[in-house]
Amino acid sequence: MSKSTPEHKEFHTESKEIHAVYKQNADRFFDEVEKSIPQYHQSITNLQRSYVAAWQKATESAISMSREFATKSGINTSVPAAMVKVVNDTTEELINAQAVQNKVVLAAIDATQQAINAFNENAKMFTNLNQGVLQYWVQACTPTRN
Repeated sequence: MSKSTPEHKEFHTESKEIHAVYKQNADRFFDEVEKSIPQYHQSITNLQRSYVAAWQKATESAISMSREFATKSGINTSVPAAMVKVVNDTTEELINAQAVQNKVVLAAIDATQQAINAFNENAKMFTNLNQGVLQYWVQACTPTRN
């Protein structure tokens, strides 16, 4: 991931009307936010991969050290078939639990996306409603010319 600083562009507006200035600056802000999404995605992906690799390395190191200690100490590491079954079954349950966790997290992300979509739709409807109310008030408060 590159660590370049965002390039700052000079931005001048010709308009002196405050809403046009706000709109142009809001557009600039959200354009910059949008540009950061791929960087966040890559950073989080890299972090997840690093975490899994570190966790795997730590597990492999612990197994290796335990094996070396047992070998050098002359400890018998043979276990009955029932113990092997318990370890295998436990691993299978951990894998299943991780799969369920993935489904829950993905469902939560999907539900959040749906909530954001609903918010956006409601915001559009609320804006339309407010525009209707505004139009009514403008008409009610504007003197009529005969």
